[in-house]
Amino acid sequence: MAIIVQKFGGTSVADAEKIRRAARRVIERKQAGYQVVVVASARGRQTDELVRDALELNPTPPKREMDQLLSTGEQQTVSLLAMALEAMGHKAISFTGAQIRMLTDGVYSKAQIKSIDSEFIRRELDQGRVVIVAGFQGVDERGNVTTLGRGGSDTSAVALAAAVNADECEIFTDVDGVYTTDPRVFKNAVLLEEISYDEMLEMASLGAGVMHIRSVAVGKRYGVTIRVRNSSNDNPGTIITHEVPQMEGVLVSGATIQKDMAKIGLVGVPNIPGTAAKMFARLAQAKVVVDDIIQTEISPDKANLSFMVKASDLSTAKEVAEQIKTEFNCDNLFVRDDIALISVIGVGMRSQYGVAEKMFGALAYAKVNIDSITTSEIRISCAVNREEVERALETVCLAFELDKPARQRSVT
Repeated sequence: MAIIVQKFGGTSVADAEKIRRAARRVIERKQAGYQVVVVASARGRQTDELVRDALELNPTPPKREMDQLLSTGEQQTVSLLAMALEAMGHKAISFTGAQIRMLTDGVYSKAQIKSIDSEFIRRELDQGRVVIVAGFQGVDERGNVTTLGRGGSDTSAVALAAAVNADECEIFTDVDGVYTTDPRVFKNAVLLEEISYDEMLEMASLGAGVMHIRSVAVGKRYGVTIRVRNSSNDNPGTIITHEVPQMEGVLVSGATIQKDMAKIGLVGVPNIPGTAAKMFARLAQAKVVVDDIIQTEISPDKANLSFMVKASDLSTAKEVAEQIKTEFNCDNLFVRDDIALISVIGVGMRSQYGVAEKMFGALAYAKVNIDSITTSEIRISCAVNREEVERALETVCLAFELDKPARQRSVT
């Protein structure tokens, strides 16, 4: 019998009525002939409340105890959902991550999944039960409870779908799916019927919050078809899957902006092997996540090097950069804290030309100056003034017809 995995986020199970609605979703799939595995998050803002309680008692709580504490939110949800299903006449059983042996490494608060006991789950499914698993959590080899970090329940669901070879992994959330861009910024954004793993990975890394990057990466690695749906309606949502031929006919699938960025530049960096490695090792030690690195040789002996960081990391990154400037005898250091990033993403870029010309032309038409440009095979990103980024997004979206369904857009 085919298996489907359903994941319900915190807003989808926030109260008793929403839990009943989730249970009805499960029953629909069961009655359609599927065996169903469910992954559930903590209800509403429960995780935030647990964090607040912990910090009130201890400003620097041990990470092991935080994982032990935060895992309880999901445990409550799965038990309540099992009770709801039983009340509706369907056999169900709930498990923690530890009980299904979702084995992780021992890194508290951001553990990586190593293996899942899929045979244990299959036995329960074959007895006619809905198997409900607490998301966001696992257990290490020493029996300690671990949590998977931000987006952990999505990652749990996709990993479980891979482990049981599910036909599909449905991610229920509070939006209809993945849009061409953020509809809160560009009101004419269009819902995508499908998007490739690579495109979704780029969009997630560039600020699209519908799916967390780790869960998409797991889906791509194991070929799990993911469907993002709204728990409040019956709309089909967006499918995240392997590239299909028609995707190449669409030049750009989506656009994103990141407002919370800053840029640091070092002028006159020694142009010798190993310099960049030492610099970024220092930043890594300080737990600073670096993005969009650009290095330009200005003479046989010197180079300029710049990189972007989250605004929240700017203070730490600047402190490290100042140390690097002194240590490597750089000529100068500059910082921009008024910067944002606008990006366009599409697998069609691999086989079509003119994307850069169209994007730069749109920004010029909007009188938006470009600070720097970075690219990948399926992405172009431009750093611009933060106060201009929303205007830039609207202009770029219109240039690439992201206010229209893919089948109605021009190829060139």
